[in-house]
Parts: sequence; structure tokens; C-alpha cells
Amino acid sequence: MKFDQPAGTNPIDRMKLVGKATNRIDGPVKTTGLAPYAYERHDVADGQLYGYVLGSAIAKGRIASMDLSQAKAAPGVVGIVSTLDHEPVPLLGFNAANLFGGPVIQHYHQAIALVVADSFEQARAATSLIRVKYDREDGQFDLSAIAPTAPLKEDSEVRHGDFDAAFGQAAVTLDQTYTTPDESHAMMECHSSIADWSGDKVTIWTSNQMIQWNKRSLAAALQVPEENVRVDSPYLGGGFGSKLFLRSDAVLAALAARQVGKPVKVMLPRPFVFNNTTHRPATIQHIKLGAGRDGRLTAISHVSINGNLPNGDIETATAQTELLYAGENRLTQVRLGVLNLPEGNAMRAPGEAPGLMALEIAMDELAEKLDMNPVDLRIVNDTQVDPVNPDRPFSQRQMIECLQRGAAEFGWNEGKAYPRPGQRREGEWLIGTGMAVGFRNHILMKSGARVRLSPEGRVIVETDMTDIGTGTYTIIAQTAAEMMGVPLDAVTVRLGDSSYPASAGSGGQWGAANSTAGVYAACVKLREQAAAAAGFSAADDVDFADGEIRASGRAVPLRQAASGGELVAEDAIEYGDLNKRFQQSTFAGHFVEMAVNAFTGEPRIRRMLAVCAAGRILNPKAARSQVIGAMTMGAGAALMEELAVDTRFGFFVNHDLAGYEVPVHADIPHQQVIFLEEADETTSPMKAKGVGELGLCGVGAAIANAIYNATGVRVRDYPITLDKHLSRLPAIA
Repeated sequence: MKFDQPAGTNPIDRMKLVGKATNRIDGPVKTTGLAPYAYERHDVADGQLYGYVLGSAIAKGRIASMDLSQAKAAPGVVGIVSTLDHEPVPLLGFNAANLFGGPVIQHYHQAIALVVADSFEQARAATSLIRVKYDREDGQFDLSAIAPTAPLKEDSEVRHGDFDAAFGQAAVTLDQTYTTPDESHAMMECHSSIADWSGDKVTIWTSNQMIQWNKRSLAAALQVPEENVRVDSPYLGGGFGSKLFLRSDAVLAALAARQVGKPVKVMLPRPFVFNNTTHRPATIQHIKLGAGRDGRLTAISHVSINGNLPNGDIETATAQTELLYAGENRLTQVRLGVLNLPEGNAMRAPGEAPGLMALEIAMDELAEKLDMNPVDLRIVNDTQVDPVNPDRPFSQRQMIECLQRGAAEFGWNEGKAYPRPGQRREGEWLIGTGMAVGFRNHILMKSGARVRLSPEGRVIVETDMTDIGTGTYTIIAQTAAEMMGVPLDAVTVRLGDSSYPASAGSGGQWGAANSTAGVYAACVKLREQAAAAAGFSAADDVDFADGEIRASGRAVPLRQAASGGELVAEDAIEYGDLNKRFQQSTFAGHFVEMAVNAFTGEPRIRRMLAVCAAGRILNPKAARSQVIGAMTMGAGAALMEELAVDTRFGFFVNHDLAGYEVPVHADIPHQQVIFLEEADETTSPMKAKGVGELGLCGVGAAIANAIYNATGVRVRDYPITLDKHLSRLPAIA
């Protein structure tokens, strides 16, 4: 189905099931332990052996020698796959670091060997017996050291108007630098895979967000045809972007299984999640704002610097600054230097998450200089068109509505002045409130599905879409049930298998809107088949409801359409140029109340509110869970999450969940989410947009602004730990 014109009225608009708060249909198997993660797929292949990974002990250099003799002689060892016995595996451009093969070391904990044994304990013990000698080379591990000379990333610069002249003439200016640290995805389920060969074909049971990307990359790594690779990933314990691309667990499991001739399972230990896979790279962000006395921006500059391995990509922290606020004179740049740390890559809301942590503090600092309410400052700088291309309007933009609704619900200061810091105190606690705008672009991606109608009237959906803990099973079932006019329990959803039609996959908050649109397209075809089989003509205005096909005063049970045998329809949603004609984005207003202990500097979140405008919300219950999870993740980025870099040896020191602290919902007593009514006809027949990453964007700045409001101490270096403001807190007596 080609979607190249705004959606008109369609069956989804009935919203009998779509748009209703619905319990997750996979909830019972998740809560009873019957939904296995990849490493727990004990029944998929007989005789599974265990692989344990050896990671490099240096960050840069070469392997001079590797002695495997003691390891090979250890009890239970079946085989060892050594990097010195393999050429570097080919990659398809998704990864900057080599996943396996060759003597060159690019980062700490790069996989250099896999020991395969009868048990996990035997494999781990034997791995410790491998003796490796290295030729260490000097590397660069400190972003601040390379920042002054980091070159401009090609095609990252956007200029409009004359920023320098406008900034020089502005009545009020701000010129500040902000930093965000390296962060880990720290998902619940570590990267893991089981591989089994049958002749020249391999099946991988893995934990991956993007099935087709993984299939193509694995075929290239193994140098086999794509049709010889099957990937299966029906349940994931989170990914947050770290499982978008092929990782070493799948490569090593497949190589080892081919070598030993038996199925091999591999899980990366938690420290490898931090150092062997990917992370959100640290940034140094320089922001300059110029405004008139009325608060209207006349000059905006945002330059962000990050580091990565050679051929690594940028953290696009300036993305939102190109679109969020009006202002004729603009400059955005990203500069990228070479660091020999583990690879920086996509992490939940890449770009906007760290970018808004800086921009939305800067906007608050400007509001204070103007003595202007921060909400009012954002409202006067609203724009309904792309600031650089005024002929391109936003498809829908309810930023002002998000802020106004949020301010009313939260009890925000309604005065025009900037809320003075350090004015509220409850016993030993300093109390403050802060706010920020959330912004995240909507992304269109082709997505396919296959839909079956059984003679019993059951609807079966097959698509390689993944459920990374987001409720995909449920929203796909809601879509199919709405389209075919059956109850939710008459739908079976099958996900995560590369033998199913290729979907958009899960990532970038594009998954829900695109995958359901692909199911919609397949259901349109199935409706046509079913109507014809039931004896209706193409001219009939056919309706599917209550398990029946209805038209012209006649009703036929849906199951009767398949009485001659199962009906099968397959299609995909494909997009035209609507996303070029319209800027498709999502918006939020984030409001936070903080308490800071006047004696210790300890910060505590007391309440949080997010008001979101993100197209049609397909399942408000699941969407709320996504947003409060994102808000909690934002609290971690603001207050505690930081990968500590050993700048001598080039690795993340706190590479486990004991040293890398993450927040939980119990850390936040009250979280509220409000969704504004919205249905965006330019995005898809579903009229939906993503919301799972929007809940993260802006939260860190809202917390930072609330801490400043409580204490009067401005911290521009995340995370805002107590040591960064303790010495500057107001006098106790």
C-alpha cells in the first residue's frame, strides 16, 4: 500500500479497540516466566554447548601472541574460536568497531576468543587459562583533550541568516557550555544468542531489535547468502538501541557452532554490555542565544562535540535546535574527534536526549536574564513552520498546548517573572520546580505484515516486528481486531522471526506507528479477499464488525469467508513524500518538583508530569508505561548515570550495575502522564506517531532547572551529583 496522501476516514477511526487502554496480551506469559529470553531457549536445539567470551585487556594495539594450550586441555572444553584464526568479519556499515577477527585491537573488551564447553562454568574457567601477549599502543580516551581540535563533521552544519551579526546586536545574550557524560543502555537482558547449523544454513535465536538488519549483517559476517540465515527474537528484555545492530554474541555463537558442529549459546557478561557493545557518547555543547527584551530569539547557535572510534558516527545533539524554536539567524554544528573508547552509537532518543539536556537549561538561563516566566519564553518562540524552510509547515504542533496544560495541572507559577530560586524550604529540604520542552521527530519506515483468516474465524498476524518490552503484541492485535471486526482474543500475533514479512523493527520511536500501519495494509487486502469470498461485490460498502461482514442489508459470519480454506494476505506500508512536505514531530511539556537536602545536597524527585502530543495514542495504558519509563531514565541521566572513563587505559571502570547506578520507579513517588487529543493524517492510516522516546527528551533539563530553583546553584555538568553543588548551597544558619 502506498501512502502518499493524507489519510481520510478509515476503519481505525471507529476506535472500538485502537485507542483504548488495553492490558498487554503477552502479560500472562511475561509474568509467569513462560516468555523466554534468548539465552533461555533451551528447547530450540538439542545438545546446546556453552560459549564464554574473552575480551581484550588493552584498548588499542595488537595481539602479539595467544597461547590456547592450557585452555584446550581444560575439562569439558570442546573447541576454541580465536581471533588470530579469522580475518575480520565483514560489516555492513552499522558498526564502527570490528566484531571479531584479526590481531588489531580497537577498544577494551573487544572479543578476541570464545571457549566452547559442556557447561558454562567449564567455559568460563577455561577462558581464564588463555595467555595473551599484547603490543599496546597509545590511545586517546579524554573528550576534553580532543575537543579543541575536533573537526567539523561533514554535512552537520546548518546556517541560516547571519548569526554573528544578530548575536552581537541582541539586547540580551547567553553564552554557556554544557556537558553530558558517557552513558550505558543498561538494559535488563544482556546480549545473547544461540546458533545452530543445518548444512549450510544457520538459525540464530537472539535478542535483537531489528530482525532484517541483523539477518543481512550476520549473512555478511558469515559470508553466506541471506536466505541461509534465519533470525528469531520474539521476546527481548529491553534494548534501548544497543540491540539495533549485530553484536559479537551472535557472530561468535555462529562461528563456534559451525566449527564444533553443535549448537552453541553465548551471553555477553554484564561488563561486556558496557565495554564490548555500544554506549551513548559524552558531549560538550556550546550554546549561544540572543533575544530581544520581549524574549523573542534573534540568534541561536548550538555546537556539539563528541568523540568516537574512527568511522564512528556523531551524537546528533543539535537536531532539535534546528526545529524547536523560531529565530531567523541560526548556526548548528557537530564536531567529531577520534577516541579509542568502546563505540558510541544509538541510545534511546539519540541526539535529542542529550541535546535537550543542554538547550533547555540554556532557555531557562535566558528566561532568568529576561526576568521572564520560562513557560512564556518558550511560548513566544513557538513556530508552526520549519524555521529554516518556512514553506514547510509542521503537520501538527501542539507545543503551546502541552505547556499550557502542563502548567495548569502542575500548579506552575502563573506570573510573568522568572520564579526566584531558593525561596521554598520544608524543614531540611530546599524545594524547587522546573520545566522543559520535549521534542522528538517522527520517522517513516516501510513495514510489512502477513495476515491469515482461519476457517474458525481466527485472525493470525505474522511480521518480523519485535516487542522490546513496549507492548507491540497488543497494539498489533488491536489493529488487526479493529480492521477485521473481531474481538481481541480472536487474534494471534507472531513476531520476531525473519521468515515473516519485514517490518520497520523497534527503534527511534518509529516501531509502533509503522508496524501497525503495515498490519493495516495487509488487513485491507484480507478484507477484500474475505468480502469477495462471502459473495460481496467490489461496489458494496462493506463493514467488518462483531465477527461479521456486512453490506446491503446482508450479514455473513467472518469465518464463513474462509470455509473453503484459509485466506492469506500480505502487504506493506510504503510512503510517499508527505514527510518532506510536512515536518512530522512530537512534543511534550515536562514539569518536575525537586527537593534538595540543605545539609547533604542530596537531590530527590518529588513529582513529575509529562504532557505529550504524539499523534493518535494506540494504547494509552502501554504508552503511559513507555513515558513513565522514559521519565525515569531521564532522571538517571540527570542525577546519577555516568560511565567513569579510565583515561590511562581506555575503559569504563564502573562496568556493572553495582558501580553504574540506574534509577527505579520507587525513586519517584509520583509520575503523571497526559496525552493530548491528536490524530496526524500525514503520518499513516493509523494517524499515529511515536511516544516512547519523547518521554525522555527534556526530562534531564527539567530536573536541572528544578534543582537550580531549589538551591540557586546552577550546575551545567551532568549528572548533577551532590558534590557539584554542596559547597555552594545556601547557608544553613
